[in-house]
Amino acid sequence: MIGPSGCGKSSLLRCFNRMNDLIPDTRVKGKILLDDVDIYDPKARPTDIRARVGMVFQKPNPFPKSIFANVAYGLSIQGKFSRSEISQRVEKSLRDAWLWDEVKDRLSSPAMSLSGGQQQRLCIARALANQPRILLLDEPTSALDPQSTAKIEELCLALKDQVTILIVTHNIAQAGRISDYTAFMYLGELVEFDQTSQMFTVPKDSRTEAYLTGVFG
Repeated sequence: MIGPSGCGKSSLLRCFNRMNDLIPDTRVKGKILLDDVDIYDPKARPTDIRARVGMVFQKPNPFPKSIFANVAYGLSIQGKFSRSEISQRVEKSLRDAWLWDEVKDRLSSPAMSLSGGQQQRLCIARALANQPRILLLDEPTSALDPQSTAKIEELCLALKDQVTILIVTHNIAQAGRISDYTAFMYLGELVEFDQTSQMFTVPKDSRTEAYLTGVFG
């Protein structure tokens, strides 16, 4: 999802796991279906939805706990997994987030001791531990250095075969590098949605073309 600041990208993204429920004027009209079930059905539990629709924010936000406890947190509070199951999932999630080899010998160390890029991958691992169907990423590399940004982009490409990823980015080049489909938003409106290769080559809307060519941003 691309578009200038304030166009509604993040607000829309947060509707997909009901993080906007208590924010005025951001409620969804209609339905958002996940496995043919409306996530805004009154009977739907937001906690269950957020286990299936994980989210990673712009700034890394590890909990003030150990590396292990960060990844295990969502599993622990559910109270239905054994200690061995949690350990297995923590290792798999850290491996999937390309972090295991860097932290396997210091899982009890504070998560805050990690670098910014490592913290962001830890947050991705924390979301992956719940085995979500969808992973929402809100500007996940905007606070990172180029090397860490490249790792996150490579990680997204590696993960897309096991989880649907929806990413908000201001970085047009990044969208071109890692996405299969792109949505362009402007002033709260979804202007255009298409395969990234098609949109970036022959956009259908003049506003999309103007944004992609830098006329406004």
